[in-house]
Amino acid sequence: MSVSSGAPPLTRGFYYFLLTRFVTNAANQILLLALAWQMYDLTSSAWNLGLVGLAQFVPTILLTIPSGHLADRLDRRMLIAVAIGCQLVVAAVLGVGTLEHWVGREVILGLSVLIGIARALQMPAQQAILPKLVPLKGLPRALAMSTSVMQVSVVAAPAIGGFIYALGAAWAYGLCLVLLVAGIFCAMGIDRVPIIKSKEGASLSTMFAGFDYMLKQPVVLGAISLDLFAVVLGGAVSLLPIYAKDILHTGPEGLGLLRSAPAVGSLMLGAFVSRMPIKRKVGQKLFAAVATFGISILVFAYSTSFALSLVALAVSGAADVVSVVIRQTLVQLETPDEMRGRVSAVNATFISTSNQLGEFRAGAMAAWLGAVNSAMIGGVGTLLVVALWMRLFPALALRDRLVPERDAG
Repeated sequence: MSVSSGAPPLTRGFYYFLLTRFVTNAANQILLLALAWQMYDLTSSAWNLGLVGLAQFVPTILLTIPSGHLADRLDRRMLIAVAIGCQLVVAAVLGVGTLEHWVGREVILGLSVLIGIARALQMPAQQAILPKLVPLKGLPRALAMSTSVMQVSVVAAPAIGGFIYALGAAWAYGLCLVLLVAGIFCAMGIDRVPIIKSKEGASLSTMFAGFDYMLKQPVVLGAISLDLFAVVLGGAVSLLPIYAKDILHTGPEGLGLLRSAPAVGSLMLGAFVSRMPIKRKVGQKLFAAVATFGISILVFAYSTSFALSLVALAVSGAADVVSVVIRQTLVQLETPDEMRGRVSAVNATFISTSNQLGEFRAGAMAAWLGAVNSAMIGGVGTLLVVALWMRLFPALALRDRLVPERDAG
């Protein structure tokens, strides 16, 4: 019998949210693929690929917490739409600059900063609005569906983007523009949800209250920080242009397939989790998933076979979706709505930090030790983090239920 039978119905606003996330994430994937390939094509530098991640990281780490404060006080739909508009500007400038032949290293790095600003604005609002669009008991299912929809875009968009980029970078940026315009319209179709504002006035202490709240929740802190350090060490996205061009000897089409591979694994397991939600032995499954992620990165590091590399990356994506569903559900269910924007901002800061700082770590280390050694060190580091976190956060390792028993009935 399907566990989803009898589950609370999902709302119209939630489906607009899914559509918004699908089209904007597809555009973002194509944009990042085109930007990374163009940078490596122009400079042939692993260091510059790392700088792209660092340029996105700096505004993200500086602005995500203030953005979470905004998400607790302003219309979250509008914040999402403004963030999409920032990405639209990036795609437009890169498209025009490519056609007129003035895009270079400095332009790409400058626009990467704007991508970081957009991400800082979008992520807290996007995370905070979801629990208000679905019934509480339907949240784990909704999160699994949201993750799966996102992964569909990650599967399709880089593969399509890689083939389109082969026709010319401007074509890829043009497709981004179309998707981002659609994303703005979809965001405005989400039902406006009431904001339960904190009675505290605006101040640094209220802005950073999400950190204080999270530090008092060891299970949430352990789950978020585990993902942070695992992805900082194990992230290999910035190495994909190097692997595609210099190790696996393929072109932008191959790069698109490599970027899609983790999402294929995430999509397959995410579809399963959306119908068979994770309910018991949550801590064990979380640590097993992160360990599997580390092992898959080790396999990818030493692979010289395009097919094996695709499989290894797909396994890493399947493992990652387990971590995403567990982490996001814990954060949302254990946070009151008046603080959800700020706590979501902390979570978003950790996610963005791990992704972008991980890209810089991988690129900088590849420039120093080579791409293979960079990926290998990342995989080993992830496994060491798993072992250490099981000792530092025993409550997380022993966590049995995802949804607290008082809400699970």
